[in-house]
Amino acid sequence: MRFEVRLQSEDFDIAAEIARLTAGRADIGAVATFTGICRGGTGEDAIAAMTLEHYPGMAEAEIARHMAEARQRWPLLGATVIHRYGRLVPGDNIVLVIVAASHRGEAFAAAEFLMDYLKTQAPFWKREERADGSSWVEARAADDAASARWAASERPDAAE
Repeated sequence: MRFEVRLQSEDFDIAAEIARLTAGRADIGAVATFTGICRGGTGEDAIAAMTLEHYPGMAEAEIARHMAEARQRWPLLGATVIHRYGRLVPGDNIVLVIVAASHRGEAFAAAEFLMDYLKTQAPFWKREERADGSSWVEARAADDAASARWAASERPDAAE
């Protein structure tokens, strides 16, 4: 079983990462993925670029710790989390979460659990550039609420 966390400035190939996780495996019945992409938007709110910063070493350890928690909650057969850092422009990949399991319910739930963590608690800082300047992005109440539901139950949405 492969469980991997990578932080990198370079882009990733989604299909190659799925193939790498599932190669030679006949026990995997489901693969759930999430890809976050830098959006630009339109009008005055258009984002020209974003810069992601992190604490090297600490960020990887925290994401790996959360991946271990996902493994305790669901019978996973593998997972990969890749998060980019540095300056990104609209259309660039930001994050990739891939989860392999025997059944789709487990794969979907674990992927959502990991993404909710990455969005709300992972040690990353995001600065957005717009035509009128740049600013640090604040946490959003909706993201916090999505993440909080995981504390309410050991295995929400665990149905197959």
